[in-house]
Formats: sequence, structure tokens, C-alpha cells
Amino acid sequence: METTATATAAVKPRAPALVRELNARHRDKLLAHFLSLGTEDRLLRFGSIINDDVVRQYVASIDFQRDTVFGVFGNRLELIGAGHLAYLKQDNAKEGGGVAELGVSVSSGQRDHGIGSTLFERAAIRCRNAGVSTLYMHCLVQNGAMMHIAKKAGMQVQYAYGEADAYLTLPPASTATVFAEAVQGQLADFDYALKRNLAQARRTVHSFWNLDKETA
Repeated sequence: METTATATAAVKPRAPALVRELNARHRDKLLAHFLSLGTEDRLLRFGSIINDDVVRQYVASIDFQRDTVFGVFGNRLELIGAGHLAYLKQDNAKEGGGVAELGVSVSSGQRDHGIGSTLFERAAIRCRNAGVSTLYMHCLVQNGAMMHIAKKAGMQVQYAYGEADAYLTLPPASTATVFAEAVQGQLADFDYALKRNLAQARRTVHSFWNLDKETA
């Protein structure tokens, strides 16, 4: 029988997800992430089953100047989680007031690690710092992950015809939220740079290995 210390050591704590703000240069990675979602996952993310062409149209239509898109990257720089924060107030969307809608998706095999919750928390901080007063999420009632996030955050949830609308009233920004967002952004950028360097090192080693085999 394992001792308590041995059993505890066997379960390695997972590093917290680091959320990076995306821009138009990440559109291809965002598309790859959504295309990797299966039928059921697309239903839960978009509220209906959509084909690849609709996914491409959706990604192409994202305005990174108007909205905010967040991502969590895996060790090979693939997107394993994404959050699209759409500002519903049309005039001066990022300058305060109004409502922002959040959609979250996490790749299969990457769930139950807090990625969705971390994306939600980062979006909530961004809303507060941008002066947005209400964070809104719409999902199917069967989307257990999003319903869990909504209830955990204390969102007001309205149900109708198998769908749910969740609202969270946000307090104004504070020195703490501004600092937290800045630190999180820097950590995520550092993490991305580290993973990029490791990926480049792997490619270099792979190239030398193949060259070695060819010249042997």
C-alpha cells in the first residue's frame, strides 16, 4: 500500500492556465481550434450544430479591433482554449458601459483543468477595466461546464426552452484589477515565448537528426 506521502507525490499539481490576448495574427490558430471541436462540442459552444464552412465564416468575421479574444496555448503552441468577448454596445464599445457577451470553448482532452473558469475570470477582469457593467453568457442548459461557471460566479440565470441566459453585474475597476490584468498578460506572454523557443529547439533537433540519418 502506498503511503500518504507517496500517493500525494504521484499526483502532480497542474500548472494554472495562462490566458493570452489574441490578435488577427492568431486567426489561423483560432480556426484550427474551432475546427477540432466535434459535433457535440460545436453544439455546446455555438448553440447549434454548424459545419466547417460556418466555422470558417465565424472566425473570418471576428473583429479583433472591436472585440477581445483570449486564448490558452498548449505545449506545441496549439490553442486548447478560447474565449470570445463581444462588446454588445455598438458605439465606443470598449470605452465603458453596456454589456459584453462571452463565449468559451476548451479542446477535448483539456477539460476539467480549470481552463474555462480561467478564461471567464480573465474576461471579467477585462470587462471591469474597460468599464463594462454586465458580463453575459448564453448557452444550452445541457452545457454543464458553462452552467457550473455561471453558478460559481454567482450569475443570475434565466431559463427558457432548454437555453440559459446568465448575467453578472460587475463592480468598477480597481487598482487590483488593473494590476492583475497586467501581470497575467506578462506571464502569458512569457509562457508563450518559452513554448515557442522550445518548439524551435525541437524542430532544430529533429532537422539535425534527419540530416544525420541521411548522411550516415
